[in-house]
Amino acid sequence: MNKKYDYLIVGSGLFGSVFAHEAKKKGKICLVIDKRNHLGGNVYCEKIEDINVHKYGAHIFHTNDKKIWDYVNNLVEFNRYTNSPVANYKGELYNLPFNMNTFYQLWGVKTPEEAKNKIQEQIQDLNITNPSNLEEQALSLVGKDVYYKLIKGYTEKQWGRKATDLPAFIIKRLPVRFTYDNNYFNDNYQGIPIGGYNKLVDALLEGIETITDVDYFENREDWNTKADKIVFTGRIDEYFGFKYGKLNYRSLKFETEILDTDNFQGNAVINYTDSETPYTRILEHKHFEFGNQKKTVVTKEYSQEWEEGKEPYYPVNDSLNNDLFNRYKELSKNESNVIFGGRLAEYRYYDMHQVIASALKKATDLI
Repeated sequence: MNKKYDYLIVGSGLFGSVFAHEAKKKGKICLVIDKRNHLGGNVYCEKIEDINVHKYGAHIFHTNDKKIWDYVNNLVEFNRYTNSPVANYKGELYNLPFNMNTFYQLWGVKTPEEAKNKIQEQIQDLNITNPSNLEEQALSLVGKDVYYKLIKGYTEKQWGRKATDLPAFIIKRLPVRFTYDNNYFNDNYQGIPIGGYNKLVDALLEGIETITDVDYFENREDWNTKADKIVFTGRIDEYFGFKYGKLNYRSLKFETEILDTDNFQGNAVINYTDSETPYTRILEHKHFEFGNQKKTVVTKEYSQEWEEGKEPYYPVNDSLNNDLFNRYKELSKNESNVIFGGRLAEYRYYDMHQVIASALKKATDLI
């Protein structure tokens, strides 16, 4: 029996959308379904007060891969947004990432040599030779002032654990710059689609049939009859009915409000690095696109434990979860008609350019 579609793509995030786009270029017929009421997965933007609100947290596109940069820029035009977050520690403001501006704000030092000496002095005083946890690891890299003001509280909120209970390997290195440079990313290419990420997703899915508000698992057998192959971008453990147990994630909670001012905080991202403030950061969305609307929309972002019913955002790639994922990955090799891809199906923390690269590679290898 000839099936109506070549590919059923479960999930319309960047992996599913890029794969569908590539498949269509090769003459394949795709159907893309999503359980949310919109397309685009976590890059989706909601228009509020004429501002593109990053509904699932800040998404800043950055890459060193010219091919990926050209790929997305052939679809939509990107602006020149540069990620330069500010840290708020109990009302004191510091530039991020750690650079000469930060060191001047902390200690009044004005030369790289003074800054290096200050950090070195603090590290030596601690006598940490073999860091046994994240706190010791961070202290041994940047000393106590940077750690206690800019790392400890933020990291503990992000992970919901004390820094002394987190493994040292989470922080392999901490980028420290001895230049006056507030550009968070070192990548050559950086920006945000003009008009928001929905423009990018719409361009990828142009001419492709899509259905939102449907849960693949509620009618799995029926969906499987519609296409020769399935591209699955959801949770790999759910695909296999949680046969070996559930993989763990960190989740996020967002509180978004409209404020009757044209500029609330003067920056797109301000991190709250003390432990008393319950949220990790405040986003002011208009600054992602240099907006001059009369009102502004801000989002407080809280990190939280994931449980069923919450969105899974960040895989917890500790040894226990990675071992569990590898068992599911072995099972996936038996599914000859299914392609697994994306952050949830590959249980990896992917940046956007990495998701796109993964989808392009699988499309090239498998279509």
